[in-house]
Amino acid sequence: MNQIVVTGMVLSATPVGEYDKRVVILTKEQGKISAFAKGSRRINSPLMGAVTPFSFGEFTIYEGRNSYTIQSANIKNYFSELRTDIEGAYYGFYFLEFASYYVKEANDEREMLKLLYQTMKALTNSKIPNQLIRYIFELKTVCINGEGPQVFQCVSCGKSSQDFMFSAQRGGVLCHDCLRDVVDGIYLKNSTLYTMQYIESSSIEKLYTFLVNEEVMEQLDKIMERYRTLYIDKKFKSLEILETLI
Repeated sequence: MNQIVVTGMVLSATPVGEYDKRVVILTKEQGKISAFAKGSRRINSPLMGAVTPFSFGEFTIYEGRNSYTIQSANIKNYFSELRTDIEGAYYGFYFLEFASYYVKEANDEREMLKLLYQTMKALTNSKIPNQLIRYIFELKTVCINGEGPQVFQCVSCGKSSQDFMFSAQRGGVLCHDCLRDVVDGIYLKNSTLYTMQYIESSSIEKLYTFLVNEEVMEQLDKIMERYRTLYIDKKFKSLEILETLI
């Protein structure tokens, strides 16, 4: 068996048998991997706290013929603040589930791992509304995966403008001259347009550095809901629970 060290965040952990867990980790080196944490449900196991969702750090794993096995873990951040914040925790679970839907095995997922880490840090910052964190995360995730909407020029004619309508069906913004047959349009406020442009173009480290007013928040909510409904063919259990809390 080959021993390797990977850096990543635990996306999910499922009980297996009496004392083990099957853990899904988003790693910098291997993309999404599944690994067994043997004996991790025993009270005296050194892995007990390490193989829980949100845990970020280094994992020493053995690569067997058919699976990975976690030998040890050096956790750098447990994001323990989320364990005492029910709403924040379910936002976090949703982000983990959303990321897991997109990331792949043996794929370069460094940007997604970085986004997840910065997003969890943002959730522990009481100055940033959780809803805004959600819209930023959703939009940046679809952009990282090459499915983001066009928000810098008209998707039909390519013209730049400050007077745009957003259409999820058309995959982005449309200028005033190209609105024929648009049935799902939302006229964007300039501040909403600038916010979306900033999210799509800025580095991950600078994403969670701004606030928006209530009108922008409402438009982001409508836009991302329509975009998810149209382009993501999965219902997230954590989102269903979250929406009963807020």
